[in-house]
Amino acid sequence: MIIKFIAGFLMSLADSVPGVSGGTIVFLLGLYDEFILSLNNIASKDKEKRTRAFKFLIKLGCGWVIGMALAALVITAVFEENIYIVSSLFLGFIVFALPIIIIEEKQDFIGKYKNLVFLILGAAVVVLITYGSLNFDMGGKSYAWGDFNVLDGIYLFLVAMIAISAMVLPGISGSTIMLVFGVYSGVMEVVSGCIKGLFKFDFTYFPAAAVFGFGLIAGVLSVVKGLKYMLTKHHSAMVYAIVGMMIGSIYSVIMGPLSIESDVELTALNMSNFSWIAFVIGGAVIFGLQGLKKVLK
Repeated sequence: MIIKFIAGFLMSLADSVPGVSGGTIVFLLGLYDEFILSLNNIASKDKEKRTRAFKFLIKLGCGWVIGMALAALVITAVFEENIYIVSSLFLGFIVFALPIIIIEEKQDFIGKYKNLVFLILGAAVVVLITYGSLNFDMGGKSYAWGDFNVLDGIYLFLVAMIAISAMVLPGISGSTIMLVFGVYSGVMEVVSGCIKGLFKFDFTYFPAAAVFGFGLIAGVLSVVKGLKYMLTKHHSAMVYAIVGMMIGSIYSVIMGPLSIESDVELTALNMSNFSWIAFVIGGAVIFGLQGLKKVLK
């Protein structure tokens, strides 16, 4: 329960900020196969499989919901004000996680070097998506009731489908996808507006939240079966591709500050603004979670 709650919480923090995918967190905690299997089995005809999947996703989901609420209300603003510290922290997550993952999945690496092509492809996809988010941002839009029409709703639904597919995959940030399609600021406004609206009985943002939510569900249903098949039939190729995506996400994190709207001109992460303390803390968190996982097991 504890490790899954923490995984869900960290997933939401990663998903809320462009650069790192929530899927990366689940993968480095060794829960990725179970995560995909549970998403696939939630609609299974087998009651036992469905129950087991539901229990796993509830534990993960509790952490995710709390983390996303905090991200929308408080943490996103803090992240933006301290983007270089956050970027250094995420870089620590990835750099220290990579050797752990390679060691734990060594049976999928040793002697299967032909799958290196999938590693290169995985890294290239993430780099290209990040490049697109920095150069082809379509601009923000408000999704308050009355500010968007049917076509905007269809567009938001389709972007949600693509974004959740990215969030499920390690390395590709769903927030980066939303930046590419110009809905990131609008969606974060919707999440924040819904949370605040609950206490004021203000449902201005609830229609947009419903459209986005149905898009997320449709995306999960469409992509998870394919991922389950690939993990079952071509596990080594998938692990190579996932590690490639994580390597590519290093570029995403370095370029992440450029995606933040600020009155001050921001630069990419470099040695002058890099925080070694945050980087080391990121590594300590990874090793701490690995230790916690072993203790709990």
